[in-house]
Amino acid sequence: MSFQIALSGLNAARSHLDVTAHNIANVNTAGFKSSRAMFSDVFATASNDLSSTASGSGVQVSSIQQKFSQGNVDFTNNNLDMAISGEGFFVMKGREGTVYSRAGAFSVDREGYVVNDDQQRLQVFPVSENGDFATGSLSDIRLLTTESPPQATTDVEIGINLPANAPVPAGVFDANNPSTYNHATSMTVYDSLGTPHTATVYFSKTSTDNAWEQRLFVDGTERGTTQTVTFDAATGKLATPAAGTLPPVTITGADLGTGSADMVLNFNYGESTQYGQNFGVNSLFQDGYSTGRMTGVEVDKNGVVSARFTNGQLKLLGQVALAIFSNPNGMQQMGETSWAETFSSGGPRLGQGGSSNFGLLQAGALEASNVDLTEQLVEMITAQRNFQANAQMISTSDQITQTIINMR
Repeated sequence: MSFQIALSGLNAARSHLDVTAHNIANVNTAGFKSSRAMFSDVFATASNDLSSTASGSGVQVSSIQQKFSQGNVDFTNNNLDMAISGEGFFVMKGREGTVYSRAGAFSVDREGYVVNDDQQRLQVFPVSENGDFATGSLSDIRLLTTESPPQATTDVEIGINLPANAPVPAGVFDANNPSTYNHATSMTVYDSLGTPHTATVYFSKTSTDNAWEQRLFVDGTERGTTQTVTFDAATGKLATPAAGTLPPVTITGADLGTGSADMVLNFNYGESTQYGQNFGVNSLFQDGYSTGRMTGVEVDKNGVVSARFTNGQLKLLGQVALAIFSNPNGMQQMGETSWAETFSSGGPRLGQGGSSNFGLLQAGALEASNVDLTEQLVEMITAQRNFQANAQMISTSDQITQTIINMR
């Protein structure tokens, strides 16, 4: 009997060593969670045997539990790397179906999908039509391979200060003669096809107190009619137009020479003033932009993924979905630092970073293995001593058996 008991001890010590070796081997595996071997004693007694003199029958490995404690967050130079600080798991879809992982080393495949090293696709909550995220469904996240479409300029906001003591220019207005106007400012505007055009606005003081004429030139050609803006003599603020916006100026696409749709420009001077002696441009804004190519991807702490384009635009691509489980230790290990749900783990609860206990996302970083190397080396020594002690027990039992056999 002692042979079998000691043999069970050897097997248990070997399992202990196997688990410890697995932990040590994965000390540098991103998102890896260490394990520990759990043991229980074995008694070969009938259920109605109440004797307190029964000896045990050895030991068995009752389970191998994983420790889902937080690993250190190491920063990298890859914007697609993501680390979770919290209890959540990334949701991945691949050949084996849906799996869950803490390893956030992602890249882009040839079709533009965000994948891990096992070509499993990262799942996100897609962007709905109103700009929110559809948290009731999941989709593969795919980086845009097309250009960002242009937007024609429609609204122009000009915040300037016109000097109150400016003289009235002499002569007929001539854009090529600075003495026929007081001041000018320029900006770039865009037609419906994203072609840039230079818009220059000229300002001329009139003989009427606190009144200025405004003229618009686009690509060197005057557009629309001369408009008048006036300022309050007491406050210096804009008096007319009352709402700050002049009548729109329409430029036909044929005149622009690009085949674009007609351009309609609305100029708002609501923040303009007539103060002091100096001309100044305090703000100049127009809402158009040209086509753009994607230059990078940004991920915020809540998992919102945005594509950044050369035209200065950001486009929402989705929000990284995170999953948590009531019993993570019940999940089935699938290799490649991933797990699958089981009956014991319960079903996943899906959410986004920054909510409940799903955790926060850190872009440009990876969660390191949570293996404590010092602790594992101590475990290795302990398992080694246990193995040696059980081997010695077998040797002792053998000597006793040999003594009995040699009795005459």
